[in-house]
Order: sequence, then C-alpha cells, then structure tokens
Amino acid sequence: MATVLKVVVLAAGKGTRLKIEDSNAPKAMRTACGKPLLWYVLDSLSFVNKEDVIIVVGYEKEQIIERFPGYAFALQAEQLGTGHAVMAAAEELAGFDGAVLVCYGDMPVIKRSTYEVFLREHFEQDNDCTILTGESSVPLPYGRVVRGSDDVFLHVVEDRDCTPEQKKITELNSGVYVFKTPKLIGALGDLRNDNVQREYYLTDVPAIIRAGGGKVGLCRLDLGNEIIGVNTVEQLVMVENILNRG
Repeated sequence: MATVLKVVVLAAGKGTRLKIEDSNAPKAMRTACGKPLLWYVLDSLSFVNKEDVIIVVGYEKEQIIERFPGYAFALQAEQLGTGHAVMAAAEELAGFDGAVLVCYGDMPVIKRSTYEVFLREHFEQDNDCTILTGESSVPLPYGRVVRGSDDVFLHVVEDRDCTPEQKKITELNSGVYVFKTPKLIGALGDLRNDNVQREYYLTDVPAIIRAGGGKVGLCRLDLGNEIIGVNTVEQLVMVENILNRG
C-alpha cells in the first residue's frame, strides 16, 4: 500500500535554558523518568513506519542518530526558526504527495490517541492544512488562534505580538500541524524572515496557504497538559511529574 503519511519531528534545538550539570545533550535528548523526551514522542508516533518519520537534527546530532536507528534524518545546520527546520526536511519529502505531520521532539506528553484523532480530522475534512489547538490551565507563551466572524481560521498571533485583547484568547496554537505535502512545500517557498529574530516561522505557513485559496482547518481538542513543551527546567520537572502519574 502506498504511504499516505510521513512525519517530521523537529529536534535540532540546543535547549540553552535547560542547562543541567553541564550536559551537552540536545534539548530533545534531555531525560524525563530516565528516557529522552524524544523517546516519548516517537513512542506516541509508533503507528507510523520508522522510515516514514524524518527527525530534523542539528546540535549534537550524533547523539540522536545513534540512539534512534532506523529513522530518516535531515540536518538543520543553523537554527533559523521552525519554518527553516521544516525546510531542512524538504529533500526527504521531495516527490511525496501524501500528508505530512509536523511535531516537536520536546513535547513528550502528547498521546498517540491525540495524534490519531487529529489526523482523522484532517483526512475527513480534506484540509490542505490542519492545526492542533487547545487550552491549558498552565501559563504558556503560545500563539493565539484568531478566528473570523464565521469561526474559520484567519491567522496565528505569536504571544509576544498579541494585543491586550488577543491575550484574552484561550485557544492556543500547539505548534503541531498536518499538511498536504505539496501545499506545505509551496508555502515554505513564500516564507519570509522579516521579523526581529530574522527567523522563518512555521506559524506563518497556514496563513500563506489560506491566502492562496487553500483550506485550513482547526482541530480543537481538550489537550490539558499534553500541550506542554519543554523549554525550561521547571517545565521539564512538570512533564516528568505528568509522565510519572501515567
């Protein structure tokens, strides 16, 4: 049977704010309950064949490549944003016309069932792009999802760019997406880095697809703690406690 889904896992980050005992491990290899954060992500994605999972690596890439044999890897030599990280995987996606799920190696609490519900929504709605959104009681600096008067997706506003009114929006962008691959590749070509960080943001891609006439859907789930990504020592402790509770 032809492959209908590939996965891109972004795992190139250094994790500067996670400096623990002078460890030189990349962020996705920091451990929770004795296992790398990336292990939990890949375990939740185990319904996809290893060769169809592309792990984007960068800092200390050998640690990830050696620990997770059998997967496909793409190199992001410089960390120039999430959009740039997906660009690094473009060669591995060349000629593929199925769907591609984009997720993160530092979000270990998302369950397999959540990914499956999310993907089913994407395929059933025949979207060009679907964004996984949700709410959290934990304060998180995530982008807010802006909907139009007809409740359809307009765009994502990054937390630091939100107006006081937009800060009140409770629907958060998890950063997890699924795309029709040709639509993603086309939109990546239109990404710009004309922002303060001079980075290419994946969050801009859905709006580019929508502006081109594409169909962008929102899959709003009760994510709770699943939406937590690990960027700080405090979040690592939080995630470890969640994983310990099962």
